[in-house]
Amino acid sequence: MIISASRRTDIPAFYAEWFMYRLQAGVVYVRNPRNPGQIASVALNPAVVDCIVFWTKNARPMLNKLDVIDKMGYPYYFQFTITPYDQQVEKRLPPKAEIIETFQYLSEKIGKQRVIWRYDPVIVSPEFSVQYHLEAFGNLCDHLGDYTGQCMISFIDVYAKNRRNLRDIMACETEPRHKNKIAAGFSAIAQAHKLSLAACSETMDFSAYGIERAACIDKRLIEKITDSSLGGKKDPNQRPDCGCLESIDIGAYDCCPYGCIYCYGTKSEAAVQKNRQLHSVYSPLLVGVPAEEDHVGSRACKSLKNIQSSLF
Repeated sequence: MIISASRRTDIPAFYAEWFMYRLQAGVVYVRNPRNPGQIASVALNPAVVDCIVFWTKNARPMLNKLDVIDKMGYPYYFQFTITPYDQQVEKRLPPKAEIIETFQYLSEKIGKQRVIWRYDPVIVSPEFSVQYHLEAFGNLCDHLGDYTGQCMISFIDVYAKNRRNLRDIMACETEPRHKNKIAAGFSAIAQAHKLSLAACSETMDFSAYGIERAACIDKRLIEKITDSSLGGKKDPNQRPDCGCLESIDIGAYDCCPYGCIYCYGTKSEAAVQKNRQLHSVYSPLLVGVPAEEDHVGSRACKSLKNIQSSLF
């Protein structure tokens, strides 16, 4: 079983204490976002958790907890997003210099193989032109290139949840010609920094530029980290162009206060404020506590490892 922590919110930045209580308790509850009355109880122990994938824009609050996670026997790696946008787009992020420093420290602590850089999303607009992105990507590569082996890129997708927030900076989806220019330019810059590039959930094929299709929850990487052969299948709950291995996401929507205007996990700031007030580090749920009318059922949890198999 792979634990995703989390596509829905930034657990390392805002809920690291809660996450550690969940590991110590050996169980976490996950409310079904499509059917809120249903709660899944998910067992947490190294016998069934093959790897934890952390998604974050700021791993600093998690740094002093990694030694404990290591001692508990959980393998993990980070999907770490760093973009060039200012507070017009990413309203409440710490200064980028501080985030870059955190990325570098994390890489030195756990190894650059386990820290994947995400330049995500790529927003093309009059303010954020193709040339803007080429210069910004090159600058970030100068700071991050020695601290990771891979960068994942993804062009902005417009959803119902982010359409209103995005309307002031972009009028439509990114044009294919702009995607191709950026892909070609990024590829050349990445090669100069000895970085591999992958495109996350993109319908366009960028293989001509040496950019492969991404698997953010990456079976090959997890096998390398754990020195084990894994079973498992492609995650059926993700988009058709997603290459991720199946996982269980333990996060919740509408509880990240960063206020990024492109976020698909946040309906409104009012919803975030409400859910933040409902959060307790001691609750098995990330937001709130189970109610009497909730139905709590156990999620089937088992290791994906092929027994008596070692790859490396």
